[in-house]
Amino acid sequence: MTLDVARIRQDFPILSRDVRPGVPLVYLDSTATAQKPVAVIEAMNDFYRHSNANIHRGIHILAEEATALYERGREHVAKFIHAPAVKQIIFTRNASESINLVAYTWGRANLKSGDVMILTEMEHHSNLVPWQMLAAERGAKLAFIPVTGDGLLDLDIYRKLLKQNPKLVAFTHMSNVLGTITPAAEIIRLAHAAGAITVVDGAQSVPHLPVDVQSLDADFLAFSAHKMLGPTGIGALYGKSSLLEAMPPFMGGGDMIKAVHLESFTPNAIPHKFEAGTPAIAEAVGFGAAVAYLTGVGMEAVAAHEQEIIAYAL
Repeated sequence: MTLDVARIRQDFPILSRDVRPGVPLVYLDSTATAQKPVAVIEAMNDFYRHSNANIHRGIHILAEEATALYERGREHVAKFIHAPAVKQIIFTRNASESINLVAYTWGRANLKSGDVMILTEMEHHSNLVPWQMLAAERGAKLAFIPVTGDGLLDLDIYRKLLKQNPKLVAFTHMSNVLGTITPAAEIIRLAHAAGAITVVDGAQSVPHLPVDVQSLDADFLAFSAHKMLGPTGIGALYGKSSLLEAMPPFMGGGDMIKAVHLESFTPNAIPHKFEAGTPAIAEAVGFGAAVAYLTGVGMEAVAAHEQEIIAYAL
C-alpha cells in the first residue's frame, strides 16, 4: 500500500494556505506538533454542536451521548496500539503527564533509597526530569545507556548496567532529535529478565510506526494526541492491568472515586481511577477521530513512505 500524498494533503485545511502570495505552506515541524485533518476538526465541532455535556454523571441524553463518544475515543486508541483491554488506556494531558503519572504513583510506591533506574542519553526532557525528581525524592540512582557515534543505543553497556538489578528501565522508542528507532522489544526483554518494569516514551513512535504493546510486552507506553494528527491537551498512558490496579490514584477529585465519606474514599476502577475531574471530552473525541484517520491511511504505509523519504534524502 502506497500513500497518495496529493490526496492526503487535501484532507488538511491549513495546507491550502500560502505563507506569502504564491508560496504554499510546507510544514516540516510534525515532531513538535502535527497538523489536523478535517475529520478531526469536524468530529470535535460536531461534538460541541450536538452532544456537548459532562460525562459519567448525568442520565440525560446529552450526557449519555457525550459519555459514549468519549469512551469510543478510548476504544479507538486501545485498538490502535493493540492493547488487550480498553481499560488499560488512561487519558492524560499529554505524554509528559503520562510519564509523570507513572513516576508519581508507581515510582513512589515501589522505589526506595539505593534502587537503580536505567534511562538513555537520548531521552526527551519529559522522560528524564520526572525520574530525576523521583530519584532525588527517594534516594534512588540513575544510570544511562550511552549513544554510539552512529546514533544508536549501546546495548553492550545496557547489558552491563542491568547487572545492577534496576527497578525500572525508561527509554524512548524513537528519538525526537535523531529519529533513531530503538530496539524496544529487545530492551524490554532484557529489562524483564533483570526484574525491571519498562516505561516506553512513544510520543514519536506511535504517530510514525505500527506499535503493538502486546508484541513489545511493554509495561507502560506514553504518547500524545497532538503529534498524531489529534488535538492538543490530551494524551494517553497504556499500562498493564496488574500494574495500574496496584497503583494509587494520581489526583483526587470527581469520577476517580467509587465511594467517598468525610474521612475516607474508595478509588474507582481503572481507567477512571486516574481521570479526576472533568476530562478533555471533545479532545478525546478528536483523538479517536485522529486514530481512525491514521488507521484508514495505514501505519505500515506511513512507515514505508517515511523510509522512502529518508532514502531519497540520503
